[in-house]
Amino acid sequence: MPRSRVLLATFLAVTVANLLANATDNGVAELLTKPLLMPLLAAYLWRATAERGARPDRLVLAALAFSTGGDVALLGDGTGWFMAGMACFLAAHLCYLAAFTRHGAATALRRTPLVAVPLGYAVLTVVALTWMWAGLADDGLAVPVAGYALALAAMASTAATQGWRVGLGAALFLGSDMVIAAGVAGMAQPPGTPVLVMASYAAGQALIVLGRAARTGRPDGASVTPATAPAAP
Repeated sequence: MPRSRVLLATFLAVTVANLLANATDNGVAELLTKPLLMPLLAAYLWRATAERGARPDRLVLAALAFSTGGDVALLGDGTGWFMAGMACFLAAHLCYLAAFTRHGAATALRRTPLVAVPLGYAVLTVVALTWMWAGLADDGLAVPVAGYALALAAMASTAATQGWRVGLGAALFLGSDMVIAAGVAGMAQPPGTPVLVMASYAAGQALIVLGRAARTGRPDGASVTPATAPAAP
């Protein structure tokens, strides 16, 4: 079995362990598993591209590194840790945004049907922020979260040009962050929110990495495939 598949299987096993930790409120198991998720994905990306005789996208590796910092920060309690985690994930989204833009996203988003994707994410972002604004403002988080949400929407929009896996992964990442923001704002939370957040987050990051690994070595123009990109939510 290729080493990349072993690393991917290990990531899946650790993800399941983390979801079980969240489901059973096992803080020790969560502390042990969560910081391993993104490093395992980074190792998979590195190995998978090496097996194809190529090098991994450094911007994607940087995004995974910043995501690891965000994961660790969000293990802490309090506004300070939340802000630190948000800063790390903001850096991750900017890295993804730069990576996707480098692979033709800006050009692709000017074409139909992808031109509708940024509009769809913009509407979703405005609606979500309007719904959560009062609760976020009470904690002094409205403006920082709004800035973060804009960067997240931009990242998800550009991801839609990179094939269905990357586009769907970014959409799941966005959904995970929205559930977190709704909880911080004091809005209604669905049952099993911690499991839902981590499941969508891990799946989203994995799909982004799998999508980028699969496209390694292709010319930039090959990543712009409107027919395979997901529609705007």
